[in-house]
Amino acid sequence: MQIELFSSPGCGRCGETAALLEELVLDLDRADIHWRLVDVIEELDYAVALGVLATPAIAIGGRLVHTGAPGRRRLRELIEEAGDG
Repeated sequence: MQIELFSSPGCGRCGETAALLEELVLDLDRADIHWRLVDVIEELDYAVALGVLATPAIAIGGRLVHTGAPGRRRLRELIEEAGDG
């Protein structure tokens, strides 16, 4: 499973979400989960193609699934729902 966290310079909530995502992935202890931080300035065309209009935003499997800073519970739900699909 590929998770992408879209971030922008100066986005404080993006850093918080990245730390939360990293912690949650470690807690889930699943070898199939990989994530990366995507700078929307550096990858603007890709972000626009997915429909990213604000940061932080999360895409799983190349599909935008959340905009804004999710709480731990919501982030876990997003990952579990994607794993069921």
